[in-house]
Amino acid sequence: MRDPFNVTQTYMLALLFYWVLLKLSVAQYEHLGYPPGYPYPEQEEYTAPQLDPDTPRIQLRLAGQKRKHNEAEINIYFVSSGPIWFDNVHCTGKEKTLAQCQSNGIGISDCKHSEDVGVVCSDKRIPGFKFLNTLPNHVENLDIHVEDVQIRAILSSYRKRIPVMEGYVEVKDGGKWKQICNKDWTQFNSRVICGMFGFPGERKYNPRVYKMFARRRKPTYWDYSVNCTGNEAHLSSCKLGQAVLEKSNGTCPRGLPVVVSCVPGKDFAPTLMTGFRKAFRQEQPLVRLRGGAIVGEGRVEVLKNGEWGTICDDKWSLLSATVVCRELGFGTAKEALSGGRLGQGMGPVHMNEVECSGFEKSITECSFNKEALGCSHEEDAAVRCNVPKMGFQERLRLSGGRNPYEGRVEVLVERNGSLVWGTVCSEGWRTMEAMVVCRQLGLGFASNAFQETWYWSGEVSADAVVMSGVRCSGTEMSLSHCLHHGAHLSCPKGGGRYAAGVSCSETAPDLVLNPQVVEQTTYMEDRPMFMLQCAYEENCLSSTSSEVPANTYRRLLRFSSQIHNNGQSDFRPKADKHSWVWHDCHRHYHSMEVFTIYDLFSLNGTKVAEGHKASFCLEDSECDEGIEKRYECANFGDQGITVGCWDTYRHDIDCQWVDITDLKPGDYIFQIIINPNYEVPESDYTNNFTKCRCRYDGHRVWMYSCHNGGSLSSETEQTFPGLHSNQVTHR
Repeated sequence: MRDPFNVTQTYMLALLFYWVLLKLSVAQYEHLGYPPGYPYPEQEEYTAPQLDPDTPRIQLRLAGQKRKHNEAEINIYFVSSGPIWFDNVHCTGKEKTLAQCQSNGIGISDCKHSEDVGVVCSDKRIPGFKFLNTLPNHVENLDIHVEDVQIRAILSSYRKRIPVMEGYVEVKDGGKWKQICNKDWTQFNSRVICGMFGFPGERKYNPRVYKMFARRRKPTYWDYSVNCTGNEAHLSSCKLGQAVLEKSNGTCPRGLPVVVSCVPGKDFAPTLMTGFRKAFRQEQPLVRLRGGAIVGEGRVEVLKNGEWGTICDDKWSLLSATVVCRELGFGTAKEALSGGRLGQGMGPVHMNEVECSGFEKSITECSFNKEALGCSHEEDAAVRCNVPKMGFQERLRLSGGRNPYEGRVEVLVERNGSLVWGTVCSEGWRTMEAMVVCRQLGLGFASNAFQETWYWSGEVSADAVVMSGVRCSGTEMSLSHCLHHGAHLSCPKGGGRYAAGVSCSETAPDLVLNPQVVEQTTYMEDRPMFMLQCAYEENCLSSTSSEVPANTYRRLLRFSSQIHNNGQSDFRPKADKHSWVWHDCHRHYHSMEVFTIYDLFSLNGTKVAEGHKASFCLEDSECDEGIEKRYECANFGDQGITVGCWDTYRHDIDCQWVDITDLKPGDYIFQIIINPNYEVPESDYTNNFTKCRCRYDGHRVWMYSCHNGGSLSSETEQTFPGLHSNQVTHR
């Protein structure tokens, strides 16, 4: 049996030898320096915490069936991986290592592995921390570290373009940027580089101008070549090629640094007329993303037989996710998400066990199992794609908040030839505008939009209003893309304490109504006016009801509403409990002024009847298996809808109707809108309305062809008059 100590000692000596060899090989080229005209970037260095000599040395890792790189079960390396090393751990948060926290002592535990703990870490790394990508060198069996990769625009015509689409491929090695020799460079390598930076493909470029540039400014070459198949998500996934031996004049064998030229997706391509497109819109006929916080992420949905459906996550991989990303005009996929991580769909599951080669033009060309047996929407697949760096984050900031996710909105604008920071007028500031701010900063979804920010002390020098009249559709990539007043500002209250503010959240709810329940529960009832006094006081009847005597009847179109929360966080009323309105007639509190709106349209789009529902009681009626109810209205309880639960408004509840007393027999379109005034932010507003065809013969009423907004092809949706998005005016 081997001596464990001798094995470890031999291993450490081998690592030390290879480290010295690597340093020596890099050092011989350091005297060449950086190409003239290329400034050395300032380097931040991460410093490991200094520990007392008597502090136990432990190593931590994230292990288990993780869903992404920054979450999993904690494993601790001390002597071996079998025992449970810590129990009853108590930390203040200021400790430099877990070993400094209070516990029963190392190895003292009465726990089982069913009690193992896990963590979800922030994606944001400590400033200056070097995340090293490793390229496996299969020739020399030596790992080479790549600190970073970039495309550097060289030609003057490309330097001011955003995004950067053409230039030298540079690798940061030892804190210095170096070019790659084009020996053995292929279009597959270029495809990988372009995909890393958010571009779906590569294209040819003019090599002559780069030859001239290389003669004038001597490049500093990296020591290695790379060999990619074209399907890698990052350069670090490619194989490392042979070491490149420079000639005596400092050039590589073929004499040029690698240059790539990338093709931008249609939503990032500059145009001669309007610059970059003002809003991000999914226009692909077969694939789309839904429920994501930022551009290039979301639940994957495909169109089949005129109906949108999801993809089951069985065998879902980064390769298949990349096909989706490229198809939509993005680069390679950063993550292939499973388990409904970016919200659940409501329609059919169209594809299962998807497997792609990586070179398909569409995910629909990949092989898949046409039977989605056993798949539920809890297994919906999603993606996060690489998108081009547009520089939007640098022109916006949040100031004065208690954390990076909240604060007064300040924008960078040009005034008299210089760039200055200023505030945004809060007049008319709504959830849609706040959503764009949070997206632009990469902070997720808006959780609140504020029209007063006196409690946040922003930069005094930025108190002046520099943007007013902002109106966003919610799909824009930058606040500057929204409609606004331009140079002629108008803001009666001014900035400062009345400047616009936001708070952002990584998650958001998503309310979706079940259309089948509406079809199955629709009926007609004639009810005497004297039994509708409370409903009359709450404006739940048509306007003609005020002109009739109490002994007459009103004809009501009744139905049930089953409203699911398929998002990532609970749906809570905007108003705090202390501000809820008590309705004495019905003896309940309203937490929202209007929660749902019901309309009947003629086939030419004219509204003929309407109703509405105040949120008198938001609660968990039922939940998916394994999810506990959290909200109950009884005894002035908390109101809301938990993720994975639904609130059912039964057909026999007051105001759960449309007053059709004055309606003539015929065919109509019935429409339901949830959260119509965007009082509560959601991850997806496109599915907040439901439409049905309605037939009324004067004695009976039917609902059929009920569907949610965005669930059908655009051609089919056009046959239903009324709204095509959740864009309604306040009543």
